[in-house]
Amino acid sequence: MRQIPLAIGAAAQRSFDTFLPGGNAQVLAHVRELPLRPTPLYLWSPAGSGKTHLLQALAAMVQAQGGRVAWFDADSATPWEFDSGAALIVFDDCDRYDAARQQAAFALFVEATAHAIPIAAAARVPPVDLVMRDDLRTRLAWGHVFALEPLGEVDARAALRREADRRAIFLSDDVMDYLLTRFARDLKHLMQLLDRLDEFSLATKRPITVPLLKRMLDEEGQP
Repeated sequence: MRQIPLAIGAAAQRSFDTFLPGGNAQVLAHVRELPLRPTPLYLWSPAGSGKTHLLQALAAMVQAQGGRVAWFDADSATPWEFDSGAALIVFDDCDRYDAARQQAAFALFVEATAHAIPIAAAARVPPVDLVMRDDLRTRLAWGHVFALEPLGEVDARAALRREADRRAIFLSDDVMDYLLTRFARDLKHLMQLLDRLDEFSLATKRPITVPLLKRMLDEEGQP
């Protein structure tokens, strides 16, 4: 078990205010209200659609209210200990759990349900498609299940613009067009590209342009 810090690396804090809902307004509203209900929540979508962002925003809100959060993902070392005083239990990356983590998650799910502790989980596939033990899969499907819609071009552009403004860097329309037409609109991937581009611009002491972006990709061996 580990506590989720309120500030996450160099990136902007993962909060509900920094989440661009796009077509996920209903999901966002439900996640905000999760601490008020004991019914489990399960989010699924392809990588980079905002599942972990929402879970981290929920954890940050609970912590800001003085509650403890128990966070478990595919990289969390076992054994996983149950905290009866937790205000929220999170299972992220469920589709990547090995046998030991599935066993640990099942035991924690049973304990959390008995203590009426809210549970939020996420994976890249719906519960029915999870390749795991049946008892855990059925429990993950017990409550409210939501599929997140990937951001469209307008929302992805807005997310890039907002992050660039936060960093006080200028992204021209040409650079934005290049990023959004040649790469998947996976926010995680796009933000990683922006990280590297910002660092490359500082290292070369050149403004961010399409030629600079192409040079960076060429040096990284990318097309």
